[in-house]
Amino acid sequence: MLSRLWLLFAQAVTIGLALLFIVATLQPQWLRGGTAIAPSPAPQVTIQQAAPPPEAPAAVQMKSYAEAARRAMPAVVSVYTTKEIRRSPALEDPIFDRFFGDRPPGRGERVAGLGSGVIAAAEGYVLTNHHVVQAADEIAVGLADGRKVAATLVGADPETDVAVLRIEARDLPVITLGSSDALNVGDVVLAIGNPFDVGQTVTMGIVSAVGRNNLGINRYENFIQTDAAINQGNSGGALIDTAGNLVGINTAIYSRSGGSIGIGFAIPTALVTEVMRDLIAKGRVTRGYFGIEPVDITPELVAALKLRRQQGVVVRGVQRNAPAGSAGVEPGDVLLTINDTPVRDTPGMLQQIAQLAPGSVARVRVERDGRQLDLNVTVGERPVPPERR
Repeated sequence: MLSRLWLLFAQAVTIGLALLFIVATLQPQWLRGGTAIAPSPAPQVTIQQAAPPPEAPAAVQMKSYAEAARRAMPAVVSVYTTKEIRRSPALEDPIFDRFFGDRPPGRGERVAGLGSGVIAAAEGYVLTNHHVVQAADEIAVGLADGRKVAATLVGADPETDVAVLRIEARDLPVITLGSSDALNVGDVVLAIGNPFDVGQTVTMGIVSAVGRNNLGINRYENFIQTDAAINQGNSGGALIDTAGNLVGINTAIYSRSGGSIGIGFAIPTALVTEVMRDLIAKGRVTRGYFGIEPVDITPELVAALKLRRQQGVVVRGVQRNAPAGSAGVEPGDVLLTINDTPVRDTPGMLQQIAQLAPGSVARVRVERDGRQLDLNVTVGERPVPPERR
């Protein structure tokens, strides 16, 4: 009897250990009161997710600007010039002929020039740069359809580097003028011209900046800066928007090598249009004139003159018998307003004066020795700068 009980006890213990092994292996949580261990929570990370962008307008969705180029390219032309460069009398010495060969006496050398232009009116008016046609003896325009016609200079404005030519031809394509004032940094633009005389070429970029001035390129500057490739021969060509409308005339590049490095400048159509109308109507541009030499206010001037303003324009000099001098403007005066419009810097002041009609009277407020004075300046007409050859 005792042995039988021991056998049953041994069998029960064996079965119990077997069951414990199985549970510990397959369901260990049963041994911890039946509660499953929850996984450790993941670290909280706040991610700022951009909302899905709204559907872009058609102009942004386009992957090709072929239609814009197609509209504008026929109105973009090549401008060819020739001029005679006369030799110095010192070079007439026979010793030079030994090296350069016999040359006709008293004759200069013919130099060819290349630029671009834009047909702006069906009457044959072509916009280009003054420096493209400067001092040219002969000017010819090559049309996009292969025609090459002689051109005459209607007028040029060296101070904005704009010139207008006239050609006699039929069925001329005309570019559509856009609004340069509506341009924003980042807008896509195309440059069209004839760089290096390889033929009509289109390059693409964006508007890098607007209102660029103080570059020392022109007297009156308000450039559109773009990274569209502009090279020699592009001067005078078109800068267009993605609709094919003219927004600027390409005029200069910033480069140490002569090639494009992605910094080009164009004259906006808002300025070009004003100059073109004057050149067509009068052959020249009429601008207001005070006859002063301005300089921007700097920290050094503030300290030296004990000025109360940190920005503006100081009159450094007054030309003799000039309108400003006759009205009582003196060197050292700080220009505050012109016709109640604040004067902020030299480029802005030059634009303000240029827009005044010669013969009109401008109300000018100046600061002198800590006092403000109101002066009436009878606006003169700005002299035409001498032509350099």
